[in-house]
Order: sequence, then structure tokens, then C-alpha cells
Amino acid sequence: MNRPLVAALPKGRLFGHALHLFQRTGIRLRDDQGESRSLLFSDLDNRIEFVSLKPIDIPVYVETGSIDIGIVGSDILRELDANVYEPLDLRVGMCRLVLAAPTGAHISFADHLRIATKYPKTALRFFQERNSQAHIIRLDGSVEIAPRLGLADAIVDLVETGQTLRDNNMMIVTDVAQVSAKLIVNRTSMKIKTAQITPLISQLDAIVYENH
Repeated sequence: MNRPLVAALPKGRLFGHALHLFQRTGIRLRDDQGESRSLLFSDLDNRIEFVSLKPIDIPVYVETGSIDIGIVGSDILRELDANVYEPLDLRVGMCRLVLAAPTGAHISFADHLRIATKYPKTALRFFQERNSQAHIIRLDGSVEIAPRLGLADAIVDLVETGQTLRDNNMMIVTDVAQVSAKLIVNRTSMKIKTAQITPLISQLDAIVYENH
């Protein structure tokens, strides 16, 4: 008998989306599973063992093979540049990574800008691709306050509705990247657990196609 797949689900805004997608493939879970705080849980048929993790940690676990498959935002994959197989864009959790500045500010790529962000590698690549000099300042939260406090000229951050930016008198200068949830698979697991993983990918693909 095949051992259950180990799948990582992202804590936070994508958790419900991810759990629902697996349920739509026929995975049976307890009715109250979405409300549980347990970090480890299995489906009722012991096909998949789920692990709830911080999104930033999921590519690390999948790349090393500690976990077979996972769901994580493309913003994190882009930042970590993880060596994993990315068979499917799940088209959920969609938002944008943007360059934003105080409303009315003049932002020129010709200037040497100070940029606050949770995504230092992504931000650096963005400015390098435009032959622009930028000093990247890594922050782990509340980056939108950095320009007001004089720490940065602008920020690179995720935007869903843009309300947080507006509340902090910020404006979007330009998009950096479109962001959505991706299914990722450990490269070795893809080879040795093909019989379990390939049908799951096909089922998820059909669900994504049906939704869009």
C-alpha cells in the first residue's frame, strides 16, 4: 500500500482556498477541519497527510523532500527561487505585487531610491531589470509606514484591494508582478510517487479550468 502523500497548506489567507481545492478532488475531511488549529491532520481515507505551515516555509520543506507537495503564493516562490516542480497555477489568492509611494510623490527609476519591502530579492531584480539603482531595506511587516517615517522613498508590497495603501496616503506607481497560488511538487516525489501525484494534478487542473 502506498504511503500517504504529505501536503503543505499555507496558513493565512490561502488556507481556506487550498483546503477547498483538495476537497473538490474527492479528499474527505472532518466537517470542522477548517476550524481546527492542528498543524498535522489526515483526510478520512488516509490518502494525504496535511501540514499547516507559514507560507514562507513551504518551498523549503518541499524542495528538501520533507513534504511531497504544497500550495504557496507565486510571490514567495519568486522571492525564494526554490528548486521545485511547478505543475499548476491554481488561480486562487490572486493579487498584485506593486511598487507604491506616497501620494503625489515623483518616483523616477533614474534616481537612487530607497525601497522597503518583505521581498528584497524580487525588488532588487525588478530594479536591476530597469537599470535602476535602489537601496533595498528588508522589513517583515507594516512596510507601508516606512515612507512616512522617512525610512524609504517607496515600497514593494502585495496589494489586493489597495485599501491599506489608501489608508496610509499611498499610491501605486507600477505593477511588479501578478501573484496567485501555485501547486508545487518535490522533484524526487514527482518521480517515485507519480501514481499518486499525477492524478491529483489532473483533478486540480480540471477544477481550475472549470472555475475559469
